[in-house]
Amino acid sequence: IRINKNLTDKISAEAAMLPRKRKNYNFHEALSDPINRMLHAMEPETYVQPHKHENPDKREAFIILKGRIAVAEFDDAGNLTDHVILDPAAGNFGAEIRPRTWHCLIALEKGSLVYEVKDGPYDPSDDKFFAPWAPAEGEAGTEAFKQALLRHILK
Repeated sequence: IRINKNLTDKISAEAAMLPRKRKNYNFHEALSDPINRMLHAMEPETYVQPHKHENPDKREAFIILKGRIAVAEFDDAGNLTDHVILDPAAGNFGAEIRPRTWHCLIALEKGSLVYEVKDGPYDPSDDKFFAPWAPAEGEAGTEAFKQALLRHILK
């Protein structure tokens, strides 16, 4: 497996063209793999609903390759508890999310890209539990939620 400029440019260009403004590229060959490894290309227009991984509990780590991405963590009521701006120029290269922790990512620059490692296997029926206090992807209010969160993070 090689992660190089040709691959990252290709994935970023594809993400920019997609309606959701994000794309992942899996390195694991099967969903049953015990360790999921992938690239996530994200544009600032995308919305990732806060979620957590539990039952089964899964850790999730993000390493920034290009751009800037905010990683936010929340308590069960939806209050922001911690955040970091992944930005190689600032020396913030990665973050690991503990199991059962509400979190989301927000791309702050076009062409942002992270490498993700997460416990597997991947089963869409129990991989993510979405926060009931945040709008679902595609619902009204997603942009307002994201902007309100960014006001707290970027102040």
